[in-house]
Formats: sequence, structure tokens, C-alpha cells
Amino acid sequence: MISVVLIGAGNVATHFYKVFQNADNILVTQWYNRQLNNISTYKNNVDITDDLNALKPADVYIIAVSDDAISEVSKALPFQDRFVVHTSGAASLYDIDKKHRRGVFYPLQTFTKDADVDFSKVPLCIEALVKEDLKLLVTLAETINSTWYKISTEQRKTLHIAAVFANNFTNQLYRISHEITESDQIEFDVLKPLILETAKKIQNMSPYMAQTGPAVRGDKKTVRKHLKRIKNPQHKALYKLLTDSITDTHGRKKL
Repeated sequence: MISVVLIGAGNVATHFYKVFQNADNILVTQWYNRQLNNISTYKNNVDITDDLNALKPADVYIIAVSDDAISEVSKALPFQDRFVVHTSGAASLYDIDKKHRRGVFYPLQTFTKDADVDFSKVPLCIEALVKEDLKLLVTLAETINSTWYKISTEQRKTLHIAAVFANNFTNQLYRISHEITESDQIEFDVLKPLILETAKKIQNMSPYMAQTGPAVRGDKKTVRKHLKRIKNPQHKALYKLLTDSITDTHGRKKL
């Protein structure tokens, strides 16, 4: 049985709590947050606390807080030489105070509190300085049926940038598409099969090979029509930037 103390009450901490609670051989010993009301819903199922000095012994302490707070929280923990990990994609392993055995348990996924997550489809990027600690993280990942990857701090920083492009920026483009369709009283739902098919295609081919559209075809006439119709200057600038990126990638002349 792996005992876990969760620190933080955001999206990642909440989803880890839920999956750990339903897993064999994992016990959430305690859940800390500086504002108890954020986790009070769970008080009948797990010991909750807002006092770091009241933290119980555990095999691993998982800090799931904002990147800027990791160093401060880990420094404030009232013990040393225990295994403490964070869940950030961008923060360094060494942001955790050196008085602890340090590690990273980073789930590469987008989390929203009210949206269910299947952890069997969530890659976990793990890192630790001590071999036995790494083994514990492997066991933790496998117990919740996640695929795990041993990823260094530098690799994880690169991976996080790639994830921002793949998820956050893509979602912003969905939002712009939503705005564009609504401006002409078109249901955004019309685009959803296209969005799903695009995501499906890259499961079996490279994004390079999957690229379609006027830019990759060198269709100047269509690009000009689109630019003329787009009214929002920011949307127009993005359209131009992404069109140029596609033409550069595929060896086309700028349109």
C-alpha cells in the first residue's frame, strides 16, 4: 500500500484524489489546502487539514499547486528527507527544497474539475533522484493504469512547450472558430466532426502528412478571399501567420 498526502486543491490535485481513492494499493492519508473550504466536500472520506505542521507521515507528498508556489510550499514543509514531488510540466525538479528527496509526477493532460478523466489515457512523466523513489512513482503510475515515461527536467520543459501548442493554442483557435461561426449565426457544432477527424488522423500519420487546406495547396485565391472576409484584425494576423507557417513547412511560396 502506497500512502499519499496531497497538497493543493486545484484541478490536478482533485483528479489525483479521485483516481487514488478508487485504486487498489493506494491510500490518500491526508489532503492539505490552506483554504479548507475548497476541499471540505471530501472531509467524510479523507482527513483534511489547513495546517502544514499537522501533516501525517506518507510514502510520497504530492505538491499540486501553481508553479510559482512550489518552492515556497516545499520549503515550508516541517520535515526533511521525505519523498516530495510536484506535478508541474514547466517547473524544475530542483524547485523543490533540497531538504527533501525530490521528484516529479507530471500528468500530460488538460484537467477541468468537473470533467471526468480516464487515467489509462493520461501519460505520466516521472523523474526522481533516488532509484527507489523512481520505482515508487512507476508503481504509483501503473496502479492507476497510466503509461509512464522517464523524462528529465530539461525534456519536460520542452514537452510542456509542445503541449501548449498542441492544447492551449489549439483550444484558442477553437474559440476563434466559435466566434467566427457565431458572427454569422452558424452553429459551432457543425465543426465538431471536422475537429474530431483531425485529431483522429494524427493517431496514424504525422501532422505533416495530415495537413490539408488552401495554404498547403498553394491556393492563393482562397486565401485572399478569406483575408478579405475576416474583419477582426487579430484574427486576420493569426490567419496570415499560420498560413505563412504552413507554406514554409511545405515548401510553398508565401501566399
